Amino acid sequence: MAPSLYWWGKETHRGTPVVVKMENPNNWSMVELESPSDEDFMYPNHAAPKGGRNKNAKQLTWVILLKAHKAAGCLTSIGSAFFSLASIVRRRVASGRTDSTDTSLTENQTMKSRFYTCIKVFLWLSLILLGFELAAYFKGWHFGASDLQLQRLYALTHPFAVKDAFDLLYSSMDRLVLCLGCFWIKLRKIKPVPKQDPADLESGDGDGYFPMVLVQIPMCNEKEVYQQSIAAVCNLDWPKGRLLVQILDDSDDPTTQLLIKEEVHKWQQEGANIIYRHRVIREGYKAGNLKSAMNCSYVKDYEFVAIFDADFQPNPDFLKRTVPHFKDNEELGLVQARWSFVNKDENLLTRLQLINLAFHFEVEQQVNGIFLNFFGFNGTAGIWRIKTLEESGGWMERTTVEDMDIAVRAHLHGWKFIFLNDVECQCELPESYEAYRKQQHRWHSGPMQLFRLCLPAIIKSKISIWKKGNLIFLFFLLRKLILPFYSFTLFCIILPMTMFVPEATLPSWVVCYVPATITFLNILPAPKSFPFIVPYLLFENTMSVTKFNAMISGLFQLGSAYEWVVTKKSGRSSEGDLISLVEKPPAHQRGSSEPNLEELREEIKQQAQSSSRKKKHNRIYTKELALAFLLLTAAARSLLSAQGIHFYFLLFQGISFLLVGLDLIGEQVQ
Repeated sequence: MAPSLYWWGKETHRGTPVVVKMENPNNWSMVELESPSDEDFMYPNHAAPKGGRNKNAKQLTWVILLKAHKAAGCLTSIGSAFFSLASIVRRRVASGRTDSTDTSLTENQTMKSRFYTCIKVFLWLSLILLGFELAAYFKGWHFGASDLQLQRLYALTHPFAVKDAFDLLYSSMDRLVLCLGCFWIKLRKIKPVPKQDPADLESGDGDGYFPMVLVQIPMCNEKEVYQQSIAAVCNLDWPKGRLLVQILDDSDDPTTQLLIKEEVHKWQQEGANIIYRHRVIREGYKAGNLKSAMNCSYVKDYEFVAIFDADFQPNPDFLKRTVPHFKDNEELGLVQARWSFVNKDENLLTRLQLINLAFHFEVEQQVNGIFLNFFGFNGTAGIWRIKTLEESGGWMERTTVEDMDIAVRAHLHGWKFIFLNDVECQCELPESYEAYRKQQHRWHSGPMQLFRLCLPAIIKSKISIWKKGNLIFLFFLLRKLILPFYSFTLFCIILPMTMFVPEATLPSWVVCYVPATITFLNILPAPKSFPFIVPYLLFENTMSVTKFNAMISGLFQLGSAYEWVVTKKSGRSSEGDLISLVEKPPAHQRGSSEPNLEELREEIKQQAQSSSRKKKHNRIYTKELALAFLLLTAAARSLLSAQGIHFYFLLFQGISFLLVGLDLIGEQVQ
């Protein structure tokens, strides 16, 4: 048997030639390599027959060396990319400005400094405890609970942890019920259906339902988007004699005022029924603007009012798909449409916003509209019955959420609402963290102001007990108060501090499983956003600082509660819309002439060039940075004590706070 093996190895096992072509160390290729035969494994190297050691070993060695060289090249590329990223971060941070340098903010500086001081105290305490832990770790010291007297501290922190865990379960059950309701609506194909569609305007049928509709566009210094919104409402498919457009301009910039006035005049010449109104004194912000417009004498001739913000572009059939729901439905006070976004894929910040807003419209608004006939008015892309506004007290300037205020008061008067999930109105998302932060501050401080003001009226109202309970416990307390409170206290304060107090532990289901479940439910309406589920969870916890601060200021009437800053618009779709209008054959009754469009397009290009020359900078957010170092310190302590999943959560959450604190998410601010 042995000779046959020797013969086989000597005569036939010659190996397969391998051609290695190498142009440079980073560019090589291999034609073919034969795998080792059974004989190579049967004979050790020193016992192999003469000639039995073939060329495969040397060839394999060369290939391994080449692959090692390629791996080293990859590591070098990764290293250079890392240093390049670090250089970009350094440049952006060097051009940054702290959030305290923005003189346009009217936030109470005393409250802000106290809040920041509390975070710094936690940070320094954590650093001291970490230093003590490092010394004990290397010196071999061991302390029991009786030595450090930590049982009392555990007794104090334990009730807060239990309360936050209960709030967590409460909020997760609310999310689950809402998702089940949305699933039931999809399964049964439930949606509001108008009793009668309007007649086709071109058919000449005069028996259609075409009531008098007033369209209002409140705006303030929004020169990036005024053209597209005015053009969209002037192209609404509705009888011109039964439609009036009000441009409610609160701009204090003379150039912006002149541009908007000229745009209105241009559409007036085209035959649109549109008027321009400007307030010299911007009192009451948006609510004051709408209230002033409703006091005009000609408003009494109109039955409904449609409201659009300056960056919203309704489709031509918007009124024909919404107004018919009021037909023979005298209890209906509001029809709300869904938002869609032109810049949802612009950057990571807009993608994360899309997850929240998709859940808000697809689940919250739709479920509450179908089962409760009540939801919060979104402030735009909706149509009100003017009688509803009058009976509910009209627009009030007492809070920064005038849309939610009028919706709650209308609900207390017995009016019903309808949400149309299949009717969309295009708009923009904030692309910079600075704009998004200011928007979220207003959206979370206003509801707390409103809750404090409306609570007596809710209790005294004549609506049913379960509707009162829904308003107080679900609409206000759970979704507007408890969620920001537990996110901030549990994940940013209690969890980091438990790393330094061994007795005060939190179970894994509180830290991991329940938040992951809530995040999964939130992301269900936006399935394409599943790759961003982890950044979304971390970013929501990071935003809890802003939301918690806004909630406290609104609840206790602090200075920043009445802060109103217009969300910065980029006008992403303006140029594209104008170009598309130029490419289409001009319709005299619907649009402007081609020369005017060319002038507008040239004007937009000039504005874009001038804006590109403006220097951009980052804002450095001190509270977020302080919390980042607090969480990273707690992560280091967790690593020393082998706390497992807590270490990974604290590490990535700390990095998330660091990125946001350095304003490395979203666009830079001009």
